[in-house]
Amino acid sequence: MFRILLPPAVLLLVSLTVAGPAEKYTGSWPPKQDVPYLVHADTLIETEVAEAKNEDKGNDRTAWVPGISSPVRTPLAEPSFLIEVQKLTPEKMELYKFDAKRERREVTFTLKGGKSASRALRLTVTRIEGKLYRLEANEGLENGEYSLSQDGSDQVFCFQVY
Repeated sequence: MFRILLPPAVLLLVSLTVAGPAEKYTGSWPPKQDVPYLVHADTLIETEVAEAKNEDKGNDRTAWVPGISSPVRTPLAEPSFLIEVQKLTPEKMELYKFDAKRERREVTFTLKGGKSASRALRLTVTRIEGKLYRLEANEGLENGEYSLSQDGSDQVFCFQVY
């Protein structure tokens, strides 16, 4: 039996040719930079932008925003977001579930030691093109109030799953 051995560079060239060039993104782009938009088919819905206020009590910090619910709603249990970044770092974005209490939405964290009452929910971050990224919830979200925020920032992007 006769075999032809090809150098690795030729094999790489062949595999790149078969795969072809990456396709250019042709969907809608967010109208504003540094604001996540919920993706509903071909429609982008701007999340509610707010500044969280913080209250410290003992070893706990409660971050909250006014209002019992967000006006931005989605029926999707695993929502997807598009964001064109300028100042934000998509890999540092976190997703939290709010508790609705006392006419506000809040989440509580433990500051030193101990087990935190809240944990960030899993997100997948994918670079689509240039500075355009897709953020996707990696787990089904229960009905309720949620926020995206960049680790270390009080700016939050709120929405409701119903």
